[in-house]
Amino acid sequence: MPEPLTESRRARRRSERPRRRVSVVGVFGELLLTAGALILLFLGWQLWWNDAIMAGQQSSAASDLSNEWMESDRAERGDAPPPATPDPGEPVVDTTTYGNAESFAVMYVPRFGEGSQRNIAEGTGLDVLNSFTLGVGHYPGTAMPGSVGNFAIAAHRSAYGGGMHEIDQLQLGDAIYVQTKDGWYTYRFRDFEYVTPETVDVLAPVPHHPDLQPTDRIITLTSCNPLWSTAERIIAYGVLESWQPGAANPPAEIAETVATWGQ
Repeated sequence: MPEPLTESRRARRRSERPRRRVSVVGVFGELLLTAGALILLFLGWQLWWNDAIMAGQQSSAASDLSNEWMESDRAERGDAPPPATPDPGEPVVDTTTYGNAESFAVMYVPRFGEGSQRNIAEGTGLDVLNSFTLGVGHYPGTAMPGSVGNFAIAAHRSAYGGGMHEIDQLQLGDAIYVQTKDGWYTYRFRDFEYVTPETVDVLAPVPHHPDLQPTDRIITLTSCNPLWSTAERIIAYGVLESWQPGAANPPAEIAETVATWGQ
């Protein structure tokens, strides 16, 4: 008759069982899985959380600059109301030479949503596009707001505040507002184009026709396409519809929204 299993015999049998050996390949595989999880967490932080934080800071910085110009405009006018100008004449064009990363305008596109106002600064390097206070860059050598020619600007679609995240959502006739210390310029979106990163003639005074003399006042928005990729560029063109003098004199359609900036 076999000896009954006692607790001590059970413990001895368990200890006698062969232990699973940890291989180098197994350890390496677990390290790879851990590294992959950390990379995914970093990308999530970079593309979502960090993007959201930067978007809020860029929007706040643009509101501050806009309010600074509006307060200065009101101080110059005193108690006088904003100018009633059914025909304000030719747009004022800023001829100041701005240094790299120096802000000179604020862009607001209602189609991009609440809080989409961004500072426009000179230059399109990472010190502008990745900045916590800027986000939209002006291509040096292209026209200034309101000028005949091509006012060309750039911003990220994803990460670093995504100043043009919704660029592909623009619809015919959508307004693109640009504020400067001199007043407000209203552009209207016309059409899209998709090009390779090397197609720089979209920045010409007459896009794709650098030898032609410009007659229109256009705006060109450029960003990467598709999302999370730099494979190509999405280009959005608009044409100047009107302008209103006075930084504290926004178009009626957005006056209530502008009044909330910085509150």
